[in-house]
Amino acid sequence: MSNSIRTHLVVLGAGPGGYTAAFRAADLGMDVVLIERYQKLGGVCLNVGCIPSKALLHAAEVIEEARHAASYGVTFGEASIDLDKLRAHKDKVVGTMNAGLASMARQRKVRTITGSARFVSANELEIESGQGRQLLRFEQCIVAVGSQPVKLPGFPWQ
Repeated sequence: MSNSIRTHLVVLGAGPGGYTAAFRAADLGMDVVLIERYQKLGGVCLNVGCIPSKALLHAAEVIEEARHAASYGVTFGEASIDLDKLRAHKDKVVGTMNAGLASMARQRKVRTITGSARFVSANELEIESGQGRQLLRFEQCIVAVGSQPVKLPGFPWQ
């Protein structure tokens, strides 16, 4: 392994649960390492789920509100959607929030590592990243890696 890291607290997963826990622990004075397998903090919610969806749904809401405004005397022309601009808007929203999280991590001195980790003992993780393998020794760990649906036998998968 290329090198070894020590920390008081390691947080696995940089989604809403993980980064919140890491930031709070750092605010309380703990030395914190945050490990995320993807390049950007925020997890599925920020990067491909909730936030991008809400940015796109907002455009649909504006169109619906404009249509409804006709009932009280305010009329607009028929809406048209420029998909490239709409996607750019969504990407800007997500990018702004990604940058904000990265900045908050730096301000709090939370060390972030992009990679995948596996437990090798009760207080050690092996991290596989673009820089090779690292051993991380810790006193406490929070596992905030999200969830995945389970396929139940005998039930159709939709």
